[in-house]
Amino acid sequence: MARSNRREAGRRRLAMRLPHMRTLIMAACDPLQLELFDAYQMAVEARDDVRRRRFNPNLVREYDETCLVIERHVIRAMQEPSYAQRTC
Repeated sequence: MARSNRREAGRRRLAMRLPHMRTLIMAACDPLQLELFDAYQMAVEARDDVRRRRFNPNLVREYDETCLVIERHVIRAMQEPSYAQRTC
């Protein structure tokens, strides 16, 4: 998946996971926020791939935790005044 497609997929996925932040996520344009969307999508894809292959339940849990950590970073990035006041 191309980086911009992956980034937008991550944005949409996070908007569904964090409905209380959906408007901010969909309007985000800060490079840090966009990198988080990209990282989230990569982590979800890796987790889902490991889960499909039934490879290693511990690895699935590790990817689940990575996804949760990225979600927390997104929440913080969206709540930072310097991000919230920016416009694209």
